[in-house]
Amino acid sequence: MSINSIVILGGGIAGVEAAIYYRKEGFDVELISNRPYLFIYPIAIWIPVGTNTFDDVSFPLSKIAKRHGFTLTIDTINDLSATNKTVTLEKGGIRHVDHLVIALGSGKMKHEGVEHTLSICGAPEQSVELKTKIDALVARGEGKIAFGFGGNPNDPSGIRGGPGFELFFNLHHHLTKLGIRDHYEMTFFAPMAEPGARMGGKALKLMEMLFKKNRFHSRYGKKIARFEQNEIVFEDGSTLESDLTMFIPAGNGQPLITKSDLPLNNAGFIRINDFCEIVGVEGWYAIGDAAALEGPDWKAKQGHIAEVMARHSAHNMAIDRGLKSGDKKGYKNHLTILCVMDMGNGAGFVYRDDTKAILIPMPIIGHWLKIGWGWYYKMSKMGYIPRLPGM
Repeated sequence: MSINSIVILGGGIAGVEAAIYYRKEGFDVELISNRPYLFIYPIAIWIPVGTNTFDDVSFPLSKIAKRHGFTLTIDTINDLSATNKTVTLEKGGIRHVDHLVIALGSGKMKHEGVEHTLSICGAPEQSVELKTKIDALVARGEGKIAFGFGGNPNDPSGIRGGPGFELFFNLHHHLTKLGIRDHYEMTFFAPMAEPGARMGGKALKLMEMLFKKNRFHSRYGKKIARFEQNEIVFEDGSTLESDLTMFIPAGNGQPLITKSDLPLNNAGFIRINDFCEIVGVEGWYAIGDAAALEGPDWKAKQGHIAEVMARHSAHNMAIDRGLKSGDKKGYKNHLTILCVMDMGNGAGFVYRDDTKAILIPMPIIGHWLKIGWGWYYKMSKMGYIPRLPGM
């Protein structure tokens, strides 16, 4: 292993971006992933309603590796030791790694009976299982549908509510196009009183208006006690019947990480400084959902933040290794909320930073813009088209 080699753990959005940019900075890169494809979660919302297939949303890592000249290793990581600077692989054994980037994503909060639910932000295969369940419910001709997400009081930045709302609206649109929407009761649930509050007041008002217009029900401010096969039970004893439950647990530290000797916050995320360097572990970085973010209360873990962290960590390590000069770059001043919330027949553009919170409704064109982003993401990752600033 050369002095300018780097090992990146994780083949998701953060890991792939890191592999590309560490190569640009002149490093020899090895990317280790437990699956051979990149799953593009932001456009997975269309698999359950049949707009996209699994193959549309997954992209072979081997193609990206060949295009950018990094090594791809498909293996499972069993252990990490910050003290010994080792990575233990299921097939590759124990390896000493001086320079490492951890981009393994997050774990999930555990809820009793969660096996009775499916998540659009869980294992990629669950998106196909959701389609099967939805198709069966459509064939049945009626039913009760409940979508929701959970919270993590130790670190709210790991809450993922946006994809839940997006799939909820897309399913409504799908049922409406089939002419059977009136046969389904659709309810959204969350333990917080105002889910989506971090997007700002305008977004909350628009969501309230859309819920009323589309005859959606809501069950907010009630903590979840457990899930049963056709029911959600809340801590106050109330219940919500459901023939299809889509639930996104809040993120927390992965078991692989929480059992390690890495420095962690109370939620099990890896503690880093502004330069994405792991606190107290020289030469090791953490980016994306695996890392503990610091910043404003409304901060959220999103793909564009993970990519900023990936690019900055490559830049910063290049300075440390003497491959370039200049100042290191931090992620904190890039913290924003940025998303196009798709609804099947349009979208809403959401942006928030320390000074403003914006929501712009985009009927019809917003949906096509998000479809275009999916194409752009694949093509730009392969270097076939230029990368646009901020995207």
